[in-house]
Amino acid sequence: MPAVTVENPLTLPRVVASAEAVARPVLAVTDAPSGFEGEGFPVRRAFAGINYKYLDPFIMMDQMGEVEYQPGEPKGTPWHPHRGFETVTYIIDGIFDHQDSNGGGGTITNGDTQWMTAGSGLLHIEAPPESLVMSGGLFHGLQLWVNLPAKDKMMAPRYQDIRGGSVQLLSTPDGGALLRVIAGELDGHQGPGITHTPITMVHATVAPGAEITLPWREDFNGLAYVMAGRGSVGADRRPVHTGQTAVFGAGSSLTVRADERQDSNTPDLEVVLLGGQPIREPMAHYGPFVMNTREELQQAFEDFQKGRLGTIPAVHGMSEGGL
Repeated sequence: MPAVTVENPLTLPRVVASAEAVARPVLAVTDAPSGFEGEGFPVRRAFAGINYKYLDPFIMMDQMGEVEYQPGEPKGTPWHPHRGFETVTYIIDGIFDHQDSNGGGGTITNGDTQWMTAGSGLLHIEAPPESLVMSGGLFHGLQLWVNLPAKDKMMAPRYQDIRGGSVQLLSTPDGGALLRVIAGELDGHQGPGITHTPITMVHATVAPGAEITLPWREDFNGLAYVMAGRGSVGADRRPVHTGQTAVFGAGSSLTVRADERQDSNTPDLEVVLLGGQPIREPMAHYGPFVMNTREELQQAFEDFQKGRLGTIPAVHGMSEGGL
């Protein structure tokens, strides 16, 4: 499943919570409902039904796939606007092309991440390349939305292309888990993603029967989303499985354990661990815009309709009328 891996995790730096760390309790485990996004690719809505006070600064996260496309089936999104937040697209399997009206873009594939700071606003498109549409194939990834504080919402847009080989790889004392730090830091080890809102994003592969207890910043929230496999979370081993999100309470460490037996198509527990510093500001969210007030949302729609968020590059042979 994951493209970024190592033969022997014991060769990596180890991460362990101190004996004085306070274990974070599990407040809730929720199920992600299934739906469709863009032109019709299947997603799981990882944060559906979770109170925003436990998500802040995260807004939403979709698990895209895992799906095996037949020739002609791969789908993406049409051109669309964003303002007021950052989108993080992490591709585990497959290929996705990105282009935006600010000049950012590129192709991401197994283990790569694209980080788009929409800020004051832009238009962008995400789609499989024509070669994948023709051939079909496996597609699996995540898209996370990270809020921006009011002072940064109208900043200039920015794009980061994070290759899978640049993520920080770590392990646990017994080598039972591979930890990929995509953004932020874990136990002093820094990931490549540069964030305006302080967050930590880790993709952990936990071997059957292994347990990880990681130090976690006390001023961050704590979330764990299971992309594949079965296991448990917290000191009391609350059961979790594919498509579920665990919400952690206050503390300075969090624990995830993989069941001894996994499904035949899922050799390990695959989980995304997220933490961020809550912004604690009013949020007004509608469609592709995330602002602080209803008036700012109305302004965003007006700016989009009047072409102030950019124009579709002519290289695509498209015009704004195509939206």
